Order: sequence, then C-alpha cells, then structure tokens
Amino acid sequence: MAIETSFIPFPSEVVVPPAAYFAMERADLNIYLVGVFATLGALIGAAINYFLALWIGRPLVYAFANSRFGHICLIDEAKVMKAEVYFDKHGAISTFLGRLVPAVRQLISIPAGLARMNFGTFALFTTLGAGMWNAVLAFMGYWLHTFVPQAELMTQIEHYNQYLTWAGYALGVLIVLFLAYQGLKKTPKK
Repeated sequence: MAIETSFIPFPSEVVVPPAAYFAMERADLNIYLVGVFATLGALIGAAINYFLALWIGRPLVYAFANSRFGHICLIDEAKVMKAEVYFDKHGAISTFLGRLVPAVRQLISIPAGLARMNFGTFALFTTLGAGMWNAVLAFMGYWLHTFVPQAELMTQIEHYNQYLTWAGYALGVLIVLFLAYQGLKKTPKK
C-alpha cells in the first residue's frame, strides 16, 4: 500500500481484496488487520510524497512530472496540476476526499506537501480516507469469499474493480457538487 500512495502506480485493488479473501480462509490471518496494515501502508506512501514535495518544491516536482521517469510512473504535468487545483479548491479536506477518487489518490499528497499543510492534519485525513477505501476493498474480499472459488478470484476482482472505479468517480463528482453547493449557499446575495 505504501507503493500505491507513493509516486509508483500500484493499485490497492490488486492487494487488499485477495488478502481479505484469504484472511477469511485461514485462521492465521485477520481481515481487520488486513485493513489496518493496508491503511498504515497507504499513510507511509502518502507521507513519502508529502515530504518529497515539501523538501524539493514545486519546480522539481514539475521537472520530475515532465521527465521520462515521471512518465514511466504514469505522472505528468497535467496530473500534478489537476491534483494541485483540486487541493487548492477544496483545502485540507481534499486529502480525505482524494483518497476515495481513483487517479487522485496517488497524487493528492504532492499538493499537500507543496502547500506545507500541517502534517498532523494531513496524516489524520489521509488515514481516514485510506481507511474507508481499504475497508471497502476488504469487504469486497470478504464478500467474494462467500461465492467465488479461489481459482476464479483474480478474474472476479478485475470484474468488480471496474464497478469500484466508476463508483469512485461518481463519489468524486458527488463530493465536488456538494462542496460547490455549500460554497454557493454561503455566498452573500447582493
């Protein structure tokens, strides 16, 4: 999970559901610990991005995004700009919301570091958002355990992951609409 939330793209959907699935089959594994350690790993990876952005600054972050290695890691200037705009628009809560939105999840720590967000607040929102996401993925593994034979597990995870991705996008849109509504509601009428 630390890899997923750092700058190296590695989806948690590939790790958490199978781990939860196997936790239901084996007595030496615990589904709750799967969620806890997945969330801890997400926090570690997010902290790596946060501190890298904090220490190296905006010019080097954008230089990395435009480099060949950045492109290999599926990062480009447009994605970093999108994450930064998202952070600027929604503030500290975006570190929570960003953990629930595919493609934003991996990059939301960078603008938090660039903005020098308080690390305690960053860690709290990151832990809450990643915890929710990992709980959903762990439940998916538990649910798949009830009717999917082990030989078909990865095929079914890929199938249901498409639904989770679209649900994540829909959640992101709903959150943005809610925040826009709240912003318009607070605007004084002339």
